[in-house]
Amino acid sequence: MTFTRQLLIAGEDVPARSGRTTRDVAPYTGETYATVAAAGPEDVTLAVDAAQAAFEGWAAVTPSVRRAIFLKAADLLEERAEQAADLMAGEVGGTRPWAHFNVALAAGMLREAAAAVTAPRGDVLSAQEEGALGLAVREPVGVVAAFSPWNAPIILGVRAVAAALAAGNSVVLKPSEDAPLACGYFVADVLRDAGLPAGALNVVSNDPADAPAVADALIADPRVRAVNFTGSTNVGRIIGEKAARHLKPAVLELGGKNAIIVLDDADVDYAVDAAAFGVFMNAGQICMSGDRVLVHESLAEEFTAKFTAKAAGLPSGSPDDPATVIGPLISADAARRVAALVRDAVGKGARVLAGGGEPDGAVHPATVLTGVPKEADLYYAEAFGPVCVVESFATDDEAVALANDTDNGLTAGVITENATHGLKVARRIRTGIVHVNDQSVADEPQAPFGGFKASGYGRFGGRWGIEAFTNTRWVTVATQHAHYPF
Repeated sequence: MTFTRQLLIAGEDVPARSGRTTRDVAPYTGETYATVAAAGPEDVTLAVDAAQAAFEGWAAVTPSVRRAIFLKAADLLEERAEQAADLMAGEVGGTRPWAHFNVALAAGMLREAAAAVTAPRGDVLSAQEEGALGLAVREPVGVVAAFSPWNAPIILGVRAVAAALAAGNSVVLKPSEDAPLACGYFVADVLRDAGLPAGALNVVSNDPADAPAVADALIADPRVRAVNFTGSTNVGRIIGEKAARHLKPAVLELGGKNAIIVLDDADVDYAVDAAAFGVFMNAGQICMSGDRVLVHESLAEEFTAKFTAKAAGLPSGSPDDPATVIGPLISADAARRVAALVRDAVGKGARVLAGGGEPDGAVHPATVLTGVPKEADLYYAEAFGPVCVVESFATDDEAVALANDTDNGLTAGVITENATHGLKVARRIRTGIVHVNDQSVADEPQAPFGGFKASGYGRFGGRWGIEAFTNTRWVTVATQHAHYPF
């Protein structure tokens, strides 16, 4: 069954002005999963028109009403969990456990947004003038441009819009061309059905060839006052440069080259299970995935043997099979890209401990390498697939140096049974996120989520997400007449 979907503008499903559509391809079968409207710059202008028209009304909605909308949306999302799982399996090849995790976390984000609506914001200031009251207040910025990625589509679709809407902004969302339904229209439908007013959230899908023009039109529109983007570092640089050119703040959550460090006081069996999850969940297509597993030399032999055996035994194949752990990558091209990284590394001296070889369509097996030299592309490139490198270290200093030997700085895990030891190491790793006695993949709605260095800047989550999409204003009230020199 092939789905069709139009643009969502001003609360209505409308075709692109040009009448054009584009294919949304199922990665496991390679067949057309859906046909969606292909927006152009003229549709972006209409979407911003709608968002601007809706802004003042939505910002003026009482906190209790706004909060109720987000709470209802969270409930609706959980009620539609099976629909979301079917959608993610077809559109992005997501396994059912991954889809249900997406729903649970995204529902939590909506409830956190509901809480943020009535959370205290602002400060009372000490004024210099006698009888004056000073206030620092946070107010919505206006229209927010949001870009959502395909890899955790429900989570990241909700994250792209929830805090901005909760703060009273209106949003134009451009979802990934690889998952316009799951990370765009599905999320918008949930919010629309929960009572979000028409025009507060607008969605414009596009053909991949038109992505630069659509992004340009959205960011350049003078009514758009803030931007958020989650995706690759390469594209994030472009988005950040465009936003800066127009003096617009941006939140950029970009790629990672994340390390999982197994210290000498770790429980080996726990470390194996934790690292396997951190590396291979969603076939390694998570910005937080562990590309590198660094193991103390005293544990390296035991850990590597057990970890390699576990990786080799992970079932791969159809996302519809409940036993599947390693589902398809987002496309056959993505699988071939990962296989090329492995080939290049092996050709330059790396050894394959598990997996490797050519992919089966979009499915690449769980792969473990060791001895990857710096001249190999994989040493610094984000794999974004079911591939990791296992290396050993002798000292904490060496582990920290290896973990920091990357342009990225998103997340890390430090596995140890000694929290004090783990915290000492964790504090030295240059990332936006670090987890002691856990692997690198984690997210919670109330936590500040974001990276460092080439992994981006700004934070989603909790009060930090609200701050990202509000403007701080200084307001004074004089309770008596001031005296002027003339």
